[in-house]
Amino acid sequence: MILPKILLATISYSSFTNSFTVVPKISTASISRHNNNVLFSTDEATETATDQPGTAKMDKPWGELGFEYRETKSHLKMVFRDGKWGEPELVQDPYVKIHIGATALHYGQSAFEGLKAYAHADNSVHIFRPDENAKRLQSSCDRIMMAPLPIENFLKACNQIVKDNIAYVPPYGSGGSLYLRPLLFGSGPRIGLQPSDEYTFLVITIPVGGYYNAGLVPVNAIITEDYDRAAPNGVGHVKVAGNYAADLLPSSINKNSGYQVSLYLDAKTQSYIEEFSTSNFAGINYKTKTYVTPNSSSVLPSVTNKCLMTIMEKEFGYKVEQRPIRLDELDDFDEVLAIGTAVVVTPIGSITHGDKVYTFCDPKDCEVGEITTKIYDRVREIQNGDGEDPYGWNFKVQ
Repeated sequence: MILPKILLATISYSSFTNSFTVVPKISTASISRHNNNVLFSTDEATETATDQPGTAKMDKPWGELGFEYRETKSHLKMVFRDGKWGEPELVQDPYVKIHIGATALHYGQSAFEGLKAYAHADNSVHIFRPDENAKRLQSSCDRIMMAPLPIENFLKACNQIVKDNIAYVPPYGSGGSLYLRPLLFGSGPRIGLQPSDEYTFLVITIPVGGYYNAGLVPVNAIITEDYDRAAPNGVGHVKVAGNYAADLLPSSINKNSGYQVSLYLDAKTQSYIEEFSTSNFAGINYKTKTYVTPNSSSVLPSVTNKCLMTIMEKEFGYKVEQRPIRLDELDDFDEVLAIGTAVVVTPIGSITHGDKVYTFCDPKDCEVGEITTKIYDRVREIQNGDGEDPYGWNFKVQ
């Protein structure tokens, strides 16, 4: 039996230029173990290297994709076994075979990330701040005792999977992006409560448009009182999978009541603002020219919020305050934002708390706030390569 050739890649990353260099190499290892669904032949790999963003055949126009799952060419897989991480593999089969005793299934040893790649006007593709996602994934791994993936490996993996799925990157000007979902979980069997001895790291790619079909428009939020998102000294500050499962029921209840977004207070006193279901909270005060966002051990540090804080301070001249925010301070804010990778920002038109409604726009003609519009446009300008990136946030795929 003649085994097909498999393309792997040695990828070196330069922190000075925020770019990658890919050096192909040929290997025939691990083919039969993955039922020949691993990687691609050298001929196929050579062909994909000539692909351009936006050349894949889609079921909808690029500008109408929304934010939902779509299959692409491949996902990337790495396995931690015998105390070390193996080589990355590009896999076509979208199904994962997992041991029935895997700690991810029994004890929730699972964490993930979310980031995006964008096509620029010259058809180059850039991943937005993957180094920050790599650091945050390591933090999640440390908290739930999983083998951390080295930052260099994370960056190489993101570069490799985007390069292989380059045709699925929405074209420049479409408003879309290629969403990357890195996932790391315990894949080894354990029945007693203990960490796994094997871990699997995956990166999937999905072409997406806007998170909300209506675009950047204010939405109504409600404060969730009957459920908590995260406990003090718990895992709210890391991106573990269980945090989001806990929000499914309250979010469903609130959406059925007409509220698109849920806002959580601190679990201990129910008197301080923490964060929205899947997004950080920020309030803007015109008079004091401040941008205020919670400082809590139960809140996940948002990569997008870090960007906004930098731009607000360095470019817009606002004072950035990371501190506890009392519930009654909602009266002081002229604009409120929900912040995350999927949306960049979601303008909040109102927040309901029992019988009280805090409003941040004219209920009869609710428009996006001036600062919200400016900060959104500035971030998207950097992501799309339409404006200067003085912070080195874009990592070019090569």
